This record gives sequence, C-alpha cells and structure tokens, in this order.
Amino acid sequence: MEFDTQLLYAHDQILLALMIFVIMLGMGASLTTDDFKAVGRRPRGVLIGFLSQFGLMPFIAFSLATLLGFPPAFAIALILIGCLPGGTTSNMFTYFSRGSVALSISMTTASTLLALLMMPVLLKLYAAGFTGQISAEMRAAGAETDFVIPTGNIINSLILVLVPVAMGMILRKKSPGWAKTAEDTAGFVAIIVILYLLLTAFIRHGDLFLRTPGVVYIGALGIGLTGFLFGYWFSRLLGVFPLFQRAISLETGIQNGPLAFAVILLSFQEPVQSQMLWLAILYSTFIVLTSSVVTLYYRKKGKFDWDVYRNTVIHNRLFGPEYVTHYPDGFLPPRLVKDPSQGNSPSQKRN
Repeated sequence: MEFDTQLLYAHDQILLALMIFVIMLGMGASLTTDDFKAVGRRPRGVLIGFLSQFGLMPFIAFSLATLLGFPPAFAIALILIGCLPGGTTSNMFTYFSRGSVALSISMTTASTLLALLMMPVLLKLYAAGFTGQISAEMRAAGAETDFVIPTGNIINSLILVLVPVAMGMILRKKSPGWAKTAEDTAGFVAIIVILYLLLTAFIRHGDLFLRTPGVVYIGALGIGLTGFLFGYWFSRLLGVFPLFQRAISLETGIQNGPLAFAVILLSFQEPVQSQMLWLAILYSTFIVLTSSVVTLYYRKKGKFDWDVYRNTVIHNRLFGPEYVTHYPDGFLPPRLVKDPSQGNSPSQKRN
C-alpha cells in the first residue's frame, strides 16, 4: 500500500509534537517516587506484567503480522506497537474496571523505563525478516542501500519523550494542583490527537480507508483484544488474583499510542513512515473502543471482589491492621479465598 502524498505535513508534525509533549507531561504528573518504590514492593505482579508486556505482546504482534500476511511496513509498525510500554490510559481503564490501580501504575513505571532496553532488542529480533523484504523492494527499485531498523534513533526518541515525563514528576512534587490539571488534560489531549489524525487523513486521503487492506484493520483491532485475553489468562494461570488479573490484562493490551507516534516520526523516513503512522492511528482508535467494552465487562464481573476488598480496607482502618474480617462459610467464591489482593497485612490473607 503506497501513499501518494505525505500523511502528515511539517505543521502537522509540529502540532503533533506539542500534543505528545503535553500527553507525556501528564503521564509524568501522575507518577511519584513512591510509584517507583512500589515496583520493589510488588515484584511478583510487576514481573508477570513485564513478561506479558515484553514477552507476550511482541510475539503476538509478530504472529498476527505473519499470519495475516502484512505488508512489511505495516508489520514493523505492528511489532513496534507490541514492543511499546503501557501508558496512563491503562491506569485510567484499570480504575474504572475495579482493578488494582497501584499495580497498573507500577507496571507502567517499570515498563516505561525498561522500554529503553527492550524495544530496540525486540524490534531487531522480530522485525528482521520484514526489514529484509523492504530492502529487497528498495534494491529492485534501484536503491543502493538496505533498510535497517534505526536503533539509535529509537533510543534517542525514547529518551527525548522521557524528558516531559521527568518534568511532570517535578511538577507533581512542586505543585500537586497543577500536576492534577496536567494529568487530566493529558487524557483529553490523547483523544484529540487521535481525532485530529483521523480527520486530517480523511480530508486529505479519503480513499485511504478503502485502500487499506482488510487484514490491516484486523491486525490493528486484534492486537489489543489478543493482549487483553492473553494478559488475563496468563496472569490467572500463574495464580494472580482478580484485582491483579484485570490490571495486568489492561496493561498488556493497552500500549502507549502517543509514544508510537513519537518513535515513528523521529526514527523512520518515507516511504515507510506514513504506512507505519497510519497503522498506529488505527490501533489508537480501536484500542479506545475495545478498552471501553472490556472495562465495562470487567467492572461488572469484578463488582463482588471489589466490594469485598473495600470492606476489608474499611475494617482495617476502623479496627487496626491485624483485624481479620470473617465471612460466613461459602460466602467468598473460590477465587477470593486466600486472596492477598484484599489487603497488604498478613491478617488479610485468608486461611
């Protein structure tokens, strides 16, 4: 699939860069140093999240691209999305799904830092075959160079987008009120980014939606849904409890879309840039819709164990951390028996 003209022009890229800055600033404003300390306090959950984020998702993206016969540029974009860390969007959806927000934030924090190491390695591992196809196409067209994944540019772009994250954390420490405003604004701006990109693509390239192969839509939609599914069952098979299952599922399926835009714009050149950016736009659009549906399902399914969790927290606040909440025999379903997600003290781990 070729683009007759650029998907984004210079002024679009400047505007998009400003939007990405605001989004990453808002992400930083949602983090504190305690969130980094919490990573060490929840090593098992974060480790399972790490395996889901950087183990399952890149493999899922590669498998989808291969099975669906993606064109090389779209395949690399899908794998790039699969290698991304989570973002604050997953934290928001975890909150509404009655999942463990603390674990979600810890996973976001850890995966954002680890992305500096993991993304270049995983891209080189999974995208090698597709870069070879692009190189062959370039040589057939008369080019004298091969296409390579710009690892150095990707690392630099990741470092660059971490700058506003650090600025957001400083803002959170200096002025919590303004930090809250930045955090709330970031979610709104993220939606504006997606709508803006879709609108400009529709105005300039109305036929683009029709020319996009059906398998590309399936891949852009399927990677998020598959991530939710695998994240949920992987954590469940490893004995993670319901509040954590929902957090890991959403953190696995929801990747940092704005970061994908930044990496693609800063690291890749035409003719692959527009194709990669178009897939990132489609993914970002679909993930908002699918996350909303999955969150409503999780919210309904998790109502009982969330109520039990809140009940336990209130009892421990009233009667002390060693107080054990007793329920009638058979009241708690098997999934909540011995569930440490009900609290942090030994007394809350039911025997």
